Order: sequence, then C-alpha cells, then structure tokens
Amino acid sequence: MQAQEIRDTIKRAANAWVALDAEAFSSLFTDDGEFIFPGKHLTGQTDIQQSVVDFAATSSDVSIKILQILVASPSLNDREVDRAAVEWHWENTDKATGNRYKADDAILIDFRSGEISRWREYIDSK
Repeated sequence: MQAQEIRDTIKRAANAWVALDAEAFSSLFTDDGEFIFPGKHLTGQTDIQQSVVDFAATSSDVSIKILQILVASPSLNDREVDRAAVEWHWENTDKATGNRYKADDAILIDFRSGEISRWREYIDSK
C-alpha cells in the first residue's frame, strides 16, 4: 500500500467512529482482522462490527482529532506488512449520564492486501 492509501484508510476509520457506523468501520478489516483495546481482543468483521454497535448503544457525540500518523513500509520493519502508528484525541458522551469522556490514544495498525489486519489500541483516559 502507498502511504497515502494507509492515511486515507485511517481517516475512514476515524470518520466511521464519529458516525458510529459499525459496518463502515468493520469493513476496513480483513475477514480475520483483529481489533484489540483494553479489556477486549476481537477477531473478525462480525465481532468488530458488534463492538461498535454495542458502543453506539451507550455513547454518542464522538469526536476524533488525528494528531499524527506514521507509516512504515515492509522494507522498514521486521514484518512483511505495511504498518502505521496513529496518535489521536478521542471524546464521546455517555448517554446514561451525559458525562463527556476524553482520551488520548496510540494505535498500532497492520495492513494486509489493502485492509487492516490488526488494530492494537492503547488508551490514556482523562
């Protein structure tokens, strides 16, 4: 993948979260793609899609500000995949309480055949 294609895919992922569009987010992954974040390790588009549906049931008003995207091609890393690191600021509202949740996230993403094969997210909540 070209670096711009990787950046565009990451931006589509962010836009899918903002829209709480479970199908759009999960469709960016390979059939066996992994979505890993604190307390969860999901595999496959169906489980990934359901996790966004579940999140959307309890949360609203998602906003994401991408701070930086770093891209490494296979020739620059030890794996035969394209990779990216993303830093973004995330906010959402809890529907039950109205409380605003804020976090800074670091995300490591592997790509295979133009799709996300692994998304590993580290979250620093405030």
